[in-house]
Order: sequence, then C-alpha cells, then structure tokens
Amino acid sequence: MAPSYPTPKSITGGCLCNKLRYHVDFPADHNFETSCGTCQCTQCRKQSGSLFLIYHRVAPASTAFRFTSPTTALKTVRASPKAERVICGECGSWIYWKHSDKDYVCLTIGSIDPLYLFGEGAEDGGEVPAEGFGRVLVSCGGEHCWVGNEIKGVTDDIGLTGKGKGFRVVDGGEE
Repeated sequence: MAPSYPTPKSITGGCLCNKLRYHVDFPADHNFETSCGTCQCTQCRKQSGSLFLIYHRVAPASTAFRFTSPTTALKTVRASPKAERVICGECGSWIYWKHSDKDYVCLTIGSIDPLYLFGEGAEDGGEVPAEGFGRVLVSCGGEHCWVGNEIKGVTDDIGLTGKGKGFRVVDGGEE
C-alpha cells in the first residue's frame, strides 16, 4: 500500500512579478496522483527553459481555476492549432497550457506559490503542513504527454518522466 500524504483543498500561485495571481479550489474527487504529468516536447522545453515541463492538471477549469488579479498582463500564445499557453506579458512567466477541446488547465508547477510547494511560511498547526504539498502536487503519476524527445542517458530513465507509471505518448500513440 502506498503511503498517504496530505492533500490541499486549494492552492494559490502566479507569475514572478505578481501581476497575474490565481486560486484553485480542488474538487473533492480530485485525483492528485494522476493529475500530474510531464512533457518533453521541444515547445515545452523552449518555453520553460528546462529539459521537461512538470504540470498539474486542474479540471474542470471552468469552476476550479480562477484569476484573482486583473488579467491585463495576461498573454495567450498559440502552441499549436489545438493548444494555447497563458503567460504573463510583463515578466514572461508561464502560468498554464490548455487544450482547446478539453475543460482543464495544466498549471506549470513553478507558478504554484512556495507555501504550497514546500511549506515556505507555513505556520504550526495551520492548514498547510511544514513541508507543503509538493509530494502530491508533483507526483507525476499521470500522463507523460510527449516522450518522443527523450535524451538518452539523461531524461529517458527519470522516475518523474513516467517510466513505469502513468502512460507515455510517443508520436501521438501510447508507449
């Protein structure tokens, strides 16, 4: 039996310059294990500046996710005909990507506030544990939406990128 970790009822996050802020209320049936995934496509690498993107899927986007700040700094970038990326037009922080045909957003893990990721500023006996909720927000037990660009000996055997868990997509089909 897998260990059980505390899960958040809600989280907050935003961009580096704080012009874009958001709040997420997780539905009672939110599956933290399968809602986190990775992507190793070239677009995600270029946008994030990392070898792979780690995201947490939030559905339904229509009720679970909301901006709590004015959205004048919000910029939408078309990643493909069916997907868009939402970034801050001021500081360039990537907030989420969204598939046009789906009612969910994929939050970039780096946009989640430190309080929720690793407990920065958590108070004894408070709602957020001292270590935060990073363990469940970054479990990466869900989809790994593109592994066709794995780098041999570097990203092809990292547990976070889905070896042995979730499902992995290469060239549009499951591996």
